[in-house]
Amino acid sequence: MEGNILYVVIPCYNEEDVLLETAERLRKKMRCLMETEKIGAESKVVFVNDGSRDRTWELIQKLHEGDRLYGGINLTRNRGHQNALLAGLMTVKEYADMVISMDADLQDDIDAMDDMIEKYRNGIDIVYGVRSSRAKDTVFKRASAEAFYKAMKFLGADTVFNHADYRLMSKRAIEGLAEFKEVNLFLRGIIPLIGYSSDFVYYERGERFAGESKYPLKKMLSFAVEGITSLSIKPVRLITILGFCIFFVSIIMLIYSFIRHFMGATIVGWTTLMVSVWAIGGLILLSLGIVGEYVGKIYLETKERPRFLVEQFLINAEKEK
Repeated sequence: MEGNILYVVIPCYNEEDVLLETAERLRKKMRCLMETEKIGAESKVVFVNDGSRDRTWELIQKLHEGDRLYGGINLTRNRGHQNALLAGLMTVKEYADMVISMDADLQDDIDAMDDMIEKYRNGIDIVYGVRSSRAKDTVFKRASAEAFYKAMKFLGADTVFNHADYRLMSKRAIEGLAEFKEVNLFLRGIIPLIGYSSDFVYYERGERFAGESKYPLKKMLSFAVEGITSLSIKPVRLITILGFCIFFVSIIMLIYSFIRHFMGATIVGWTTLMVSVWAIGGLILLSLGIVGEYVGKIYLETKERPRFLVEQFLINAEKEK
């Protein structure tokens, strides 16, 4: 791989409680990597403010003013974690040879960056940071996470097990990502579709330093639905299959109803009612499934709303815009 300029992209939403600590730890890590010549002196840490309602952007501005290591991207409004991350990747791709994305809560092990960079220098375009275990999670969290990954796989979404958004991507991998135009983003599923060489780095995930999790149960469920519907139309196909099954059951019910009728063990009008309910229900679901096949394809191809808008980009670099 050519070039050794590293940009670390960190989406931030109401992160004033952890931001300064995160910046300090990353400053020490980046200086160490520079001193050992693993990365270039032009490397940066770029925080992406995703419409925070606290002092997050103010703190990012102060960090930028105090040290040229830090950069900042301010989005016009809250666009969600995935869009904020994409905004960071797309904004810095002209400056960096490689980009590491991570969360601002200090749970990702920053020492794993060394192994990521080493794999990049050995020719790997995408290096996934993967949790080595979930021993620190609650039983519910561990069970729900495993169920999520299994459901994603069953429904046709190719994701890396126990991987969130802690990863290294080369410049050409990010340029490949730029070719994907989906508005509803699920980067954990899109990035494996890029197809360049990939590898894994395993690490132990720590506790959140401060503040509250930005992914309560309700948001996690919404995230899972977004991931499934943005990557696969298999749920629509399952509706079609269900329609066939119910229509098949209606045929069985028809035969059963006739038998009961000729045996004289039925109420007047019952046969017609039962057959009608089952047949119409099956046909409706079958029709919805067929129409849904086409709507699903249109849904995945035609939405072209902007995924993010950058209001301000703070950086000290030769290519500053």
